[in-house]
Parts: sequence; structure tokens; C-alpha cells
Amino acid sequence: MGIGTGFAIYFIIWWVVLFTVLPFSARSQADEGEVTLGTTHSAPANFRFWPIFWRTTLISGAVFGLYLLVTVVGGYTLDDLIAITPDFKPAAN
Repeated sequence: MGIGTGFAIYFIIWWVVLFTVLPFSARSQADEGEVTLGTTHSAPANFRFWPIFWRTTLISGAVFGLYLLVTVVGGYTLDDLIAITPDFKPAAN
């Protein structure tokens, strides 16, 4: 795997993890009881970007490391990983 491919895969993993991590520990203005005029009650209260950024980066690094372990060190390809999963058969109507 080249550096560009690795960076692209990490970038995709980072964005998926970001949107997974965002809702955790988020408190809305309604939860806090102080809704700022002109905002919706579900807007975040006291949003802090850096803790979310670092949490996302650490989790993404672990997921990317697992991906490297399985593909580069283990020698598995995406086709091998798909072949491991059972065949999906939709239910008959």
C-alpha cells in the first residue's frame, strides 16, 4: 500500500469515526436549560472541538492500525474478508 492510499483510507476512517464520536457527551441547550436567542433548543451547549478531535484521532489510529495488521501483516485482501462473511439471502415475500 502506498502512502497516498494509506492516507486516503485513514481520512475516510477518521470522518466515519468523527460522526460516530460526535453525539457522545454532547449536551443540548435544552438539557442545560439555557437556550440562546436565535438558536434551536437542540443546538449544542458549550461545544468543545479539541477533545472531540483528539478522541477521533486516537480511535481512528487504532482502527487504521487494525486494518494495517489484517491487510499488510496478515496478508488478507478485501476479497478474502468478503469471502469469510456468510452469503446474504434476502427473505422471500
